[in-house]
Amino acid sequence: MSAPDLTTTSLVAQATGVREGKWKARDLVDGYLDRIARLDPKIGSYLLVDAVGARRTADAIDARRAAGGDIGVLGGVPLGVKDIYSTRGIETTCGSKILKGYVPPYESTATARLAAAGTVMLGKLNMDEFAMGSSNENSAFHPVRNPWDLTRVPGGSSGGSAAAVAASLCAGSLGTDTGGSIRQPAALCGVTGMKPTYGRVSRHGVIAFASSLDHPGPFGRTVEDTAAILEVMAGHDPLDATSIEAPVGRYRAAATSKEGIAGLRIGLPAEYFAAGMDPEIEAAVRAAIAELEKQGAQVVPVSLPHTKYAISVYYLVCTAEASSNLARYDGVRYGLRTAEAANLDELYAATRGEGFGPEPKRRIILGTYVLRSGFYEAYYGKASRVRRKIAEDFARAFASCDVLATPTSPLPAFKLGEKLADPLQMYLADIYTVAPALAGVPAMSQCCGFTRAGLPIGLQLIGPTLGEETVFRVAGAYERATSFHLQRPTGSEALS
Repeated sequence: MSAPDLTTTSLVAQATGVREGKWKARDLVDGYLDRIARLDPKIGSYLLVDAVGARRTADAIDARRAAGGDIGVLGGVPLGVKDIYSTRGIETTCGSKILKGYVPPYESTATARLAAAGTVMLGKLNMDEFAMGSSNENSAFHPVRNPWDLTRVPGGSSGGSAAAVAASLCAGSLGTDTGGSIRQPAALCGVTGMKPTYGRVSRHGVIAFASSLDHPGPFGRTVEDTAAILEVMAGHDPLDATSIEAPVGRYRAAATSKEGIAGLRIGLPAEYFAAGMDPEIEAAVRAAIAELEKQGAQVVPVSLPHTKYAISVYYLVCTAEASSNLARYDGVRYGLRTAEAANLDELYAATRGEGFGPEPKRRIILGTYVLRSGFYEAYYGKASRVRRKIAEDFARAFASCDVLATPTSPLPAFKLGEKLADPLQMYLADIYTVAPALAGVPAMSQCCGFTRAGLPIGLQLIGPTLGEETVFRVAGAYERATSFHLQRPTGSEALS
């Protein structure tokens, strides 16, 4: 008995294989740990690998199965976890020096639910510091490289989560999406990433960036893999005041449904196909939409007129909330503390100055400015009202369609360092992803093609509030008709 080919065997197939005795959870874990040791030094997707803990958990699962016990719906499946999720007894840094050495005394709800379902955590995945970035170059420790081209970024902020799945360094992973941080790296790395409805997955134990925008969610190689993870993560949690009290959908059933999509209405928002998009991306996305039409879906034009304000609104709301949330990192309660300080003010200033990187500092300064007395209403207040208009745009659009189809990113993966000197250009990488986050509606990215240079292209599917099942149904139908998700970056130097 030995582990399957980890580059071709899906998460769902791995869970089935362990349950049926085809292989052991320990075989899967050892296989992934071997790949991590060989390949991740070139990619940088992991900040911490818990080999001892992963093997211990896998052995316990195998023993429970051998005794005839229940190993859980995802028993034996090895996952990677973005380092923004609190993991009891395991360092959680949020990609920041200010939390170096912080070991949470409690577990996030999402990771606890996955552990109860039998998953094995391989380790903590790299990310932009406090989830602030679109390239994973803002990690305080090291950047992540795209497995398809090691000279390019994987996207951010969940770049480690996307790259690890693309390089088969875990069966699936967890990320968070505040303005595109699941969907954009999923697009740039050629995997599937799902941002659920706001409140669909508990934020308890997920370190806050912008509390009204943070969406925990999964990455998978396939649509069904992603659905399987979300089905376990989702559900009401009394520990999260924003958690939705609604039954969890049958996401896997929707992803694998043979019902088809004939008669479904696919909305094309004109604002998402404007000038500025890479021509290869537009061609691939339009070809994907044509495939959905071929399967019987009806394509209808829609408008989201306030889209042009989304980037501005997002960077007012998220920086204001970040300024408030990051005030707790002061060198007193946990994390980094500067050794020498004459008084409390000096301690605060020195610790925060040393502990935070350039991007968190930039957003703290912007957020503090817009929250100042006399500026609050002009900036944060007005942005909040326009945010409501953006949400109303989506509500109106979904009155005439079932799901929206758009590009995920206007550009394929760009070169490391290419946009670091110009934060505004970096922020514009999220132009197609911030509006669904502001509206709190579910949105997914899946691979729909490749550029001539061999870089992945993402198709974004957006659903109405709690419309995850519809998104999975359309995404699954598209995936079954194409083979883009089967292509792996085996030609990359990192995977040779």
